[in-house]
Amino acid sequence: MKTILFSLPGNEEQTNLLAKKMNAEIGEATLRKFPDGESYTRILSDVKNKCVVLVCTLHDPDEKLLPLYFLGQTAKSLGAMCTCLVAPYLAYMRQDKVFNKGEGVTSSFFGKLISGFADSITTIDPHLHRISALGEVYHIPNKVIHAADDISKWIKENIENPVLIGPDSESEQWVSEVAKKAGTPFTVLQKIRHGDRNVEVSIPDVEKYKNATPILVDDIISTAHTMIETVQHLKKAGMKPPICIGIHAVFSGNAYQDLLDSGAEKIVTCNTIPHPSNSIDLSDVIAKEVKELMNHK
Repeated sequence: MKTILFSLPGNEEQTNLLAKKMNAEIGEATLRKFPDGESYTRILSDVKNKCVVLVCTLHDPDEKLLPLYFLGQTAKSLGAMCTCLVAPYLAYMRQDKVFNKGEGVTSSFFGKLISGFADSITTIDPHLHRISALGEVYHIPNKVIHAADDISKWIKENIENPVLIGPDSESEQWVSEVAKKAGTPFTVLQKIRHGDRNVEVSIPDVEKYKNATPILVDDIISTAHTMIETVQHLKKAGMKPPICIGIHAVFSGNAYQDLLDSGAEKIVTCNTIPHPSNSIDLSDVIAKEVKELMNHK
């Protein structure tokens, strides 16, 4: 079955990388708005009996959902065999329970919407907090790709004498996995609470790592508050300026500049959301997993 990729606006670079690695063509479509604000969709390429791959990372999702939906449904109406969504960053994963009376579980609602027009979904490290598997909210074949291998490879190839730092005990499992794959030591900040407003933060074995390059790793950098706080603790402990690594470069407001200004040496992210900090390319593993997912259909 032939494969054809369509890029939603802003996803052109990732789509070009995937097309080369999947040996697939890139489809042509017109997506625009009418003067009244409604969306117009037209597919100019032949999609009949082909597997259509829709490439659309879903940060700022509200504006993207209708064009994505219309493109997928138009492809099916033109005879596409299947529509596979590649969403490197997956939105609406945080509201996975009712926290306050009157709320809706939007992660479940969003999952039903996507599952209604996509035949499969491939994503990178979604925020699975109280959800144990993506299949709980997406009732279509799905593949969750983990970026730990590629992050570890980047650390090994680019940093001399690194030490991975976890901001708290909750991060230990994630940080230890990356450290193990990179063959580097890691440590986790310890917080000692002396009172409601008095919290002491210490770095175990700080003397041992004084000459090492600290690496902070997190899945989503949104407000960057946790990383900024950690950078400041490292500075007080006399460690070198750290390199901050994130999978998803959400960077709300001035978060990116704020993190740089806090004393970070460098900020590195994966290319799940287009951003100047993108240095870790995940297109190889995405292409491999999407092809495998399609072969099982």
